[in-house]
Amino acid sequence: MTGFDRGELDEMVQRWVDANKKAEAAGDWKPLADFYTEDATYGWNYGPKQDFMAVGRDEIRDVALGLEMQGLEGWEYPYQEFVIDERSGNVIGLWKQISDAARPDGTNYSVYGIGGSWFRYAGNFEWSWQRDFFDFGNVSALFMEMIRNNALSTGMQARIQRSISGEKLPGWYPAGQAPVPLW
Repeated sequence: MTGFDRGELDEMVQRWVDANKKAEAAGDWKPLADFYTEDATYGWNYGPKQDFMAVGRDEIRDVALGLEMQGLEGWEYPYQEFVIDERSGNVIGLWKQISDAARPDGTNYSVYGIGGSWFRYAGNFEWSWQRDFFDFGNVSALFMEMIRNNALSTGMQARIQRSISGEKLPGWYPAGQAPVPLW
């Protein structure tokens, strides 16, 4: 392995955090696609039966950061910590998921526990690879609570309807059948 300059990696992480904050404030994550190489892949597992994989910058922009983030406007994903390996270019970012909707007690709905993203740095302030991981059980429990309390935004209700419609959505594959390996 060739390795990467630690200062450059630290700057990449800071640029990424700053851009994420802008995306959250705008409710539009698509501009983050500029942080990926043309041939980058970005995926996650969504339980025992489904994987998601976006292949290439355009699909990352249009599907992973566009279609898949619809209904999550107003949500924040503040990073809690990063682990950076300058030898391999691997970066792990640990984040929370916090809704702008509040419970009757005034606390925001948020996923219990922590999620994360595993990135591979390609140089030139771009990621070549990203895989997200999160606690599917806690995410499901939170959304069930929000449904019971009628706390879902109209956009999130539409997102849930889209996902349960049975419609074949871009980027979604039966587990283990994504066009590139998830891990």
